[in-house]
Amino acid sequence: MRAVVQRVNQASVTVDDQVVGHIGRGLLILLGIKTDDTEAEAKWMAQKIAGLRIFADDESKFNLSLRDVDGSVLVVSQFTLYGDARKGRRPSFSDAAPPDLAEPLVNRFVELLRAEELPVETGVFGALMQVEIHNDGPVTLILEK
Repeated sequence: MRAVVQRVNQASVTVDDQVVGHIGRGLLILLGIKTDDTEAEAKWMAQKIAGLRIFADDESKFNLSLRDVDGSVLVVSQFTLYGDARKGRRPSFSDAAPPDLAEPLVNRFVELLRAEELPVETGVFGALMQVEIHNDGPVTLILEK
């Protein structure tokens, strides 16, 4: 499981000209599921992100988590995070889980974040999405389990 985590002032995702998810201050998570990922990876990732201290305190140090700043999460599934473009000009996506395996794990990841008592919005799995991001910092991390 791979997550690109971006600290944002706000972010939204639109499908067919309809905003389906919108958050203010918080984290945008682009989430990729690998072919051999399980619920264990989803649990680890949700706990890691829930406790991740990447918001600045009064001394401008990364000491605050989502809970500390009353932040929200926007989760957008993105199979292209497992694109491999080392050979040729067209990326291979053979490491990305097929939709029937990926979608339940994305949904489980969202449930686990909500179980951490975080407000979570999502995109639409498999849809063509437009993502608007207002990065804060910018602060971007790549997490992998």
